[in-house]
Amino acid sequence: MKIDILTLFPKMFEGVLGESILKRAQKKLLAEIRVHNLRDWTADAHRTADDKPFGGGAGMVMKIEPIFKALEELKSKRAKRGGAKAILLTPQGKKLDQALVKRLAKDKGLILICGHYEGVDERVRALADEEVSIGDYILTCGELPAMVLIDSVVRLIPGVLGDSDSVKFESFEGGALEYPQYTRPAEFKAMKVPQVLLSGDHKKIAEWRQTEALKRTMERRPDLIKNKKQKRSKHGKFV
Repeated sequence: MKIDILTLFPKMFEGVLGESILKRAQKKLLAEIRVHNLRDWTADAHRTADDKPFGGGAGMVMKIEPIFKALEELKSKRAKRGGAKAILLTPQGKKLDQALVKRLAKDKGLILICGHYEGVDERVRALADEEVSIGDYILTCGELPAMVLIDSVVRLIPGVLGDSDSVKFESFEGGALEYPQYTRPAEFKAMKVPQVLLSGDHKKIAEWRQTEALKRTMERRPDLIKNKKQKRSKHGKFV
């Protein structure tokens, strides 16, 4: 997968892209992630990428021209290699969940547009293929949501994670939260690991994990169970 990031603050991505899973994914050539400074597509000596909003008001609004030129150039380059989907990171977009992450992970290329200040010129929305939000709250910029999206998508690319089963038993897979996990020591300050996990009985362990996952989901995210039941009602079975 090829991911291009359009931002006014390229240095914000250095730490995230240079560590852990994302670093390994790029080293394995499973993901190609490039950070672009939007000011490179400005036309004036001051490299102006924002301006005061029409009608007055506080803050600055990112201009459409640099974003348009950047998308035009990058989409043209990606056209011969499977194309690229332009995504605008905005609080007004579709909320990012695991279903959306799995869909985006199937794309050949993504171009992420990071807003800042008071947002982007409204006409930029017409240039984006999709708008995505990471939650119902406001951040200073779109760079942080872009990092979240990149991490969640790249880890689903085959070969990125060492164990292919890792993504099968995580929270939100199968419509439930993940079961509790433990490691050594078996006892710490009177807190003990459930005996079933030490039994070696794989059938009982699987049953315990399934029960605990359902219990945790009912306690913390009953909405997931509700959504799962709605899908069963619609399709005649769980999906």
